[in-house]
Amino acid sequence: MTQVTVGEKEGIESALRRFRRQVSRAGIFADMKRLRHFETPIEKKKRKAIARRRKKRFRSQ
Repeated sequence: MTQVTVGEKEGIESALRRFRRQVSRAGIFADMKRLRHFETPIEKKKRKAIARRRKKRFRSQ
């Protein structure tokens, strides 16, 4: 669960910006998009293979 505490002299805009940044880092939106529709086992396997390739490429750099 992502939480942001707003300081006394802090504006709502900056708190909202911090909240959005935390949500994106936590991967909540990506999870929501992924769970929005049913994913077949073949699609799941492809997605995981692409993620593995991406992870391997970044590790080698």
